Amino acid sequence: MAEYTYRGRDASGELITGGLEANSERAAADTLIRRGVTPLSITVRRDKQDEPTVSFFSEKITLDDLIVFTRQMYSLTKAGIPILRAIDGLAENSPKKRMRQVLKDVGEQLERGRELSAAMAGHPKVFPRLLVAVVHVGENTGQLEEAFEQLSEYLAKEQDTRKQVKAALRYPMFIVSALVVAMFILNIWVIPTFARMFEQFGAELPLPTRILLGTSDFFVTWWPLMLVVMVLGWITFNRFKASKDGRVVWDRWKTQMPIFGDIVKRSLLSRFSRSFAVMLRAGVPLTQALHLVADAVDNYWMAQRVDDMRRTIERGEGLTRAAQSTHLFTPLVMQMISVGEETGRVDELLNEVADYYEREVDYDLKSLTARIEPILLVLVAVMVAIMALGIFTPMWDMMDAYKGR
Repeated sequence: MAEYTYRGRDASGELITGGLEANSERAAADTLIRRGVTPLSITVRRDKQDEPTVSFFSEKITLDDLIVFTRQMYSLTKAGIPILRAIDGLAENSPKKRMRQVLKDVGEQLERGRELSAAMAGHPKVFPRLLVAVVHVGENTGQLEEAFEQLSEYLAKEQDTRKQVKAALRYPMFIVSALVVAMFILNIWVIPTFARMFEQFGAELPLPTRILLGTSDFFVTWWPLMLVVMVLGWITFNRFKASKDGRVVWDRWKTQMPIFGDIVKRSLLSRFSRSFAVMLRAGVPLTQALHLVADAVDNYWMAQRVDDMRRTIERGEGLTRAAQSTHLFTPLVMQMISVGEETGRVDELLNEVADYYEREVDYDLKSLTARIEPILLVLVAVMVAIMALGIFTPMWDMMDAYKGR
């Protein structure tokens, strides 16, 4: 028997949590219902001795690996291959050692009588909760093949969006990094050479040159302290992001920052719509689907708003009113949710919303370089102008003075 943890509500509507032993998640749910508890979520609890040992330097399971896994499972289940045999075959042929260990452990749990979703839930760092929930629904409805097909399509579109974001940011990040490196090199090695030359002539220097030499002197004198401050600042920033309040503040700022904020927000709305549609199409209960989608959006600020939606629905409100109360969604999304709720086609309309936002994000990412390029050119021009005024102006003055003698 496996040990499960659960969240649910008793007859009075109070939220309760606890643990119990059962042969499967379905058996655990039946036990809770007999006790008068309405289950909201049930997850398997794994003992440490049952987990495969994973070293600190073990390979990371990427989104590409999950895409390959779900597509292979779709093909194998469609061909009528038994689940245990399919898992064992993938465990033997997986190119990554960690994936082989995980799939081997999943196969051993299947041999002990656990369901596939319960075995996968024991590896939360490999299989996301959304993936496990869809597989669980597919098992219970006899549509495991369709579940893996939906997951492979969802993960593939998610991967495409991430690659587009990385490709769009590669050029701006390269230019900014080059400017920072150039600034350090000029201030530490280049400008001091001109400073010594100016001292030999003993000429009165203009204000831009004095500012430039002062900045260079500061870099030369305090560059070790600057590196320490930068490292400490980076550590402090990461700790702030890791805190509960910091994650919310940082994730909210990402949706409001100039140029990129609208793209990030539309990408999040696309991810919310796509993942919510996948959960509803798979037959996941509405409140449980929202709980899982809150994790899938990968943004703590938006996750809080989705959790607010779930709590509003648990109090008896409709999906449209719950979504409207968060002030998170655009009129387009609200209209689609309202029409979908009236017609019972929320999943289909949310898929259309996701397609719309994906097209918008794709267009914005393609035009992102064109919008950032003028800003980068202005930064480079300002940097070159400062250098020219600060270094060449006194040289021209000295040349004019020399000619006048």
